[in-house]
Amino acid sequence: MNFKKLTALGMGLVLTASVLAGCGSSDSKNTSADANNTSGDGAAATESTESGNGEITDFTMFIAMPGSEINDGNEVQQIIAEKTGVRVKETWLTGQTTEEAVGTIIAGGEYPDFIDAGNGSTQMYEAGALIPLDDYIEKYPNIKEMYSDEEWEKFRQDDGHIYWINVFQNHYGEDRTTTHNDEAFWIQCKVLEWAGYPEIKTLDQYFKVLEDYVAANPAMEDGTTYIPYTMLCDDWRYFCIENAGQFLDGYPNDGSVIVDVDNMKIVDYNTTETTKKYFKKLNEEYQKGMIDPEFATQIYDEYISKLSTGRVLGMCDQWWDFAYTVNDVFKSQGLDVKGCNYVPLGLTIEEGMDNQWHTYADTLNESSGIAITTSCKDPDKAAKFLSDMLEQEIHDLRFWGVEGVDYLVDDDGMYYRTDEMRKQCADTDYKANHMCGYTYFPQWLGTSKDGKNAMQPTQQTSEFFNGLAEPLVNTFKAYGAENYVDMIGSKEVEMGIWFPMYSFSNNMTTETPGGVAWTKMGEVKHEWLPKVVMGEDFDAVWDQYMKAYEGCDPQSFLDEMQVELDRRAALAK
Repeated sequence: MNFKKLTALGMGLVLTASVLAGCGSSDSKNTSADANNTSGDGAAATESTESGNGEITDFTMFIAMPGSEINDGNEVQQIIAEKTGVRVKETWLTGQTTEEAVGTIIAGGEYPDFIDAGNGSTQMYEAGALIPLDDYIEKYPNIKEMYSDEEWEKFRQDDGHIYWINVFQNHYGEDRTTTHNDEAFWIQCKVLEWAGYPEIKTLDQYFKVLEDYVAANPAMEDGTTYIPYTMLCDDWRYFCIENAGQFLDGYPNDGSVIVDVDNMKIVDYNTTETTKKYFKKLNEEYQKGMIDPEFATQIYDEYISKLSTGRVLGMCDQWWDFAYTVNDVFKSQGLDVKGCNYVPLGLTIEEGMDNQWHTYADTLNESSGIAITTSCKDPDKAAKFLSDMLEQEIHDLRFWGVEGVDYLVDDDGMYYRTDEMRKQCADTDYKANHMCGYTYFPQWLGTSKDGKNAMQPTQQTSEFFNGLAEPLVNTFKAYGAENYVDMIGSKEVEMGIWFPMYSFSNNMTTETPGGVAWTKMGEVKHEWLPKVVMGEDFDAVWDQYMKAYEGCDPQSFLDEMQVELDRRAALAK
């Protein structure tokens, strides 16, 4: 499965039972950690803080993704609190699957004020834990503006109400995309430089470059042995191993299926010849020692830590799943100037094929998003805070920081950072103490409302180029690219109203035969794909995997996906 997310992902915060239990909102009279203590009965402590704009209400939020906790007393968070009257204590997923964490919250019966439950959004809805947002969407123009009426309708559940808002992949004004946020095969700049910046179009060519580099350069300068290629099989992130076949065949990121647009038919990428060739190639590379022997058992935090050392030369992953953490570590440790930054390659199974790894337009994933729970004591204030997050002044604070401290403004009104500011904003301690992105709250990409600056620094042209290490700049120049999107070289295709199909499969439940099959398919792939990669007799293990896979009744899943495809396609007529 794939998910369109943009966020700074980090090493994770321990999610304790007491945090899950003490979820109610509170008004606080000070900014100390005491405001987050819980009373003996598990309810949140209630105090109040006086600010220039009145009382500050403390809300809580759980995000079903790993992330980095900011420190109590965070400077930008406090500025935002004084301007909006709200401060939010965020907790993140760690040590559990999404389903386990959301199940624990539901079982406790007392919820955080806000939640982005990811794949567990349907669980929260079916448990009656979320409040309808329809009236608040109409009440607050900033929220309403995020989507067209047609797009808002896609969020509506079977009871006729809207319960969550996906906050990612949404542009205001001009699209200034510079990063490839989607999935790709990634490779370090120094490998390409060493190889003379070759054209790499296929999976075979990709692994040949990695093999040649490691044969000539087995270790880093400090003697650390390189890992030519690693993969992630942890929980829902096993997309890093399982779904490359659809892309290698030239299809876009529908996540769970291929859509044959010529015939408007659902195709199962798990059983295509290209997928089999892909896994056979992984098997060959594993037998050669080119693939990380720990790939099958490493968890996400271990994976990110491994990437952050600079010793992993390549992997298949989505940008948002690694880059925001890993790139900051590279910059803070000077590994970026040694060529450790990753660039994406739009590989296909054979040369001469178009690729669609990159999706050029906004992608609406209505299957999950931020929601307000029934435990929130002041849902109107919570909804207003969602709206306030889109006020340009607040948005600038979240993503640019404090003017004069984190960025400067030139005579033409353009925002920019000095080298010192860029390094400072990549520092882990500085981010924890000073920056407050509220990254799972409503946000914009694209152009600020001043019509000049980018909503987020990564899309400010000057900041993008000035923040690049020389090896990355040289790589772009060598391939005639101006950014990561150019490196991937995807065919620009206008996606149909049905795209992406994962926005349907993400919320399938075991209430239908297709949902049961979907669950079983995931379990079988989790078990068997590592075996397929590591097996000494590939063909024999593949046949065993296919037998187990067919035992899941995948046709029931495909049939339900076809019904949904037909329904969506009919909306365009």
